[in-house]
Order: sequence, then C-alpha cells, then structure tokens
Amino acid sequence: MDKELIKSIIKEQSEEVKERNKKEHIIKRDIELYKYLNNNVALFILGVRRCGKSTLALQLFADEKYGYINFDDERLLGIMPEDLNTVVQAFYELYGNDLKNMIFDEIQNVKGWELFISRLRESKRIIVTSSNSKLLSGELSTYLTGRHIDATLFPFSFREFLSYKGVEAASTLTTKERAQLNSLLSEYLQNGGFPEFFKYGSTILESIYNDIITKDIVQRHKIKHIEAFRQLARYLLSNTGGEFTYSSLRSLTTVKSLITITNWTRYMQEAYLLFFIERFSYKLKNIVMAPKKVYAIDTGIANLLGYRSDQNIARLMETEVAIELKRRQSKGLIKEVYYWKDYQQREVDFVIKEGHKVTEIIQVTYSSSREGIKEREVSSLLAASRELNCDTLKIITMDYEGSETVDGKNINFVPLWKWLLL
Repeated sequence: MDKELIKSIIKEQSEEVKERNKKEHIIKRDIELYKYLNNNVALFILGVRRCGKSTLALQLFADEKYGYINFDDERLLGIMPEDLNTVVQAFYELYGNDLKNMIFDEIQNVKGWELFISRLRESKRIIVTSSNSKLLSGELSTYLTGRHIDATLFPFSFREFLSYKGVEAASTLTTKERAQLNSLLSEYLQNGGFPEFFKYGSTILESIYNDIITKDIVQRHKIKHIEAFRQLARYLLSNTGGEFTYSSLRSLTTVKSLITITNWTRYMQEAYLLFFIERFSYKLKNIVMAPKKVYAIDTGIANLLGYRSDQNIARLMETEVAIELKRRQSKGLIKEVYYWKDYQQREVDFVIKEGHKVTEIIQVTYSSSREGIKEREVSSLLAASRELNCDTLKIITMDYEGSETVDGKNINFVPLWKWLLL
C-alpha cells in the first residue's frame, strides 16, 4: 500500500480523534493500566465495540507523543502484513524518528499482524485495541508468551456513569440524595453504559448493535444464514438472565445444526455482545451438561431488544449485577462466578467461588421493602447456603437495606446502587 496514502489516513484519523476529544465529555475510566506501559510488553485493551477502548488508549499517552492508526477504516481494507512496516515508517515521518509510543486500533483486521507486534514491542510502547476476544488466542499466545498484558474494558460502570453526570456519592446520604441516586440508577438500568448513548440517545444503541452483528460477527465469520443468526442473537439478548441449552436453541431458527448453533453463540461471546454463566457443581461433567444462563453485555442493549415490564426491570437488575461481577472478575477481584439450582428448582442468582471454596452467595430481587421480598428467594438462599457450606449471604434489592438472621443464618440486604459503588 502506498506510504503517502497511509500517511494521509493516519493524519486524518488523528485530526478526527483530537477534534472529537475536544467536544466530548471524557472521564477517567475506573481501570488502572498505565503501570503496564513498558517496553517489551504489549498492552491489549479488549472489549465490546464502542465501549471507549480507543479513548482510553489515547488517554494513556495523552501527555506524550504517539502514533495512532485505526484499521477499522474502509480505506485500509486489504492491507497486507508487509504494509505494517510502512505504517511505522509513516509514523516516523509524521512524528519523528524518536517516536516510542504507538496505538494500533482493531489490528486484527490485518492478517499476520502477530509477528509484527511481537517484533515491535521489543523497542516501543505498544497499545493494541480489539473488539474480539479471540485476538489473544492461537499464534499470538505463542509469539507473545509472558510479553503482553490484556485488560477488558466494559461500557460505563454505575460509578463511571455518576462521574459522567458529575454526581459524587457520599458515604452518608440524605433522603433527597438517596432518591436522586435511585433515580439515576433507574436511568442507568434502562439506558446502559455505552458512552455514545449520552450524546446520541437510543438511536446509537441500534447502530452499535447492528455494527457488532454485521461487522464483528457476520462479516468476520462469513455467516450465510444471516436472518437465522439475527433471530438467535435477538432471542438471547431479549432473554437476558434466562437459562438455555444449545439443543433448545435449535427450535428457534431454521438452522438445526447443533455445531452451527454452538459456533454462533461462541462468536457472540468473542465479540463481547453477551456472556454465559454456568450452573454450579463440584463435578465438571455436570457443569458442562447443565443449562447455562445468558447475559447481555449492557442493560441498554438488553432493554432495546426486550419487553418493557416490571419483570424486565428485574431482569435488568440481575443483568447489571452479572455485568459488574464480570467486571470485577476481569480485574482479578473475584475468581469464578456461577448460578445455583437444585433438583427442587430452588435457584440462587450468583455463587462466587475462590479455589475450592464458595465464598459468597448472592440473590437479586426487584423489591424496595422487606415485605416485598418473596419467601422463596430467601428459602432458596438458605438452601444454597447449606448445600455449599457458605454463610456469606447477600440479597441485592432495589432500595431495601438491613440485616436479618433466618434459621441461624445472617442475611445482608443491600441496595443495588450501594453494591455497585462498593
């Protein structure tokens, strides 16, 4: 590819980014990555499309000179591995031969990029962003063993959402402040945390969703039965928090191949559109065979595709807890997350496991009072406590807070807004 064309694209992209950043309300993300910016180690920022990966990468080099290129640009279609050296040469000509910092956005669009990054990270500080988790599998794991750090970025957390809104939650709240937080929480659950939503509204969620489906999955994996795939994706996202088996999904589309259905769901996970939580068991075979639960990566996407009802709000609450647990898991704050269900169909939403021990059991309920919490939710929590030998029990509520001993077990009731800010 012609070097002058590449220079022109780099310059235009850089100017567009700088102009956008001047206009945008950009906040500090709740993830610490600067300490990983060392020579010999490449930093990979992964996550769903348009969650802020590029902005975060640019923030990390904000006070330094850097080169930036986004390969998710139609002018760069067909770029070859040998052209990547031309990109670096273009960086030098634009920014000087002493350039040390480089950002490669969506570089997985270039076949054979792995060796290039492996070589370049020896002398440069490299950030790579991608909206596909498969980026770190295959050949890259061989080339960069022990020489890369990967971090997952999600759409705004509730804390980041409050920061964007300019709201600081104090440890002690007045009645008015608590009411404001609950109102903001309701807004957050309905709309989700994609940064661009706050500028463009729900229309942008449809655009993001369609881009993920089309660019990150259908085109990348050359899916032929596009309408059947879209039906399956819509079903899973609109049923966030629901159980499924791969066999049960076959009845939803005209495609009946179990292998194809399984691959499709894997592609959705790789694109960070959704994720699965498995049913808890001490036996690996039971985990594999049992139904899984599906959760959307963002409550705004789930709400866009779901049905408006009180039951849907309850599902959004559960989904937000699942997303936050996934976020904490990506930071290494917790290890494993499951749900629990016994032969009597008693169910608990989340089980936290560290090593061989269950450390916490969590139930989520759409209730703002103790009287509104159903007895079966409490009894299921107690049943799980006995079976899993865990006494750290929590029920996350809409706004009820307290502590209670039931059948000799202490249960803590925590409002969702407070739990999200822990």
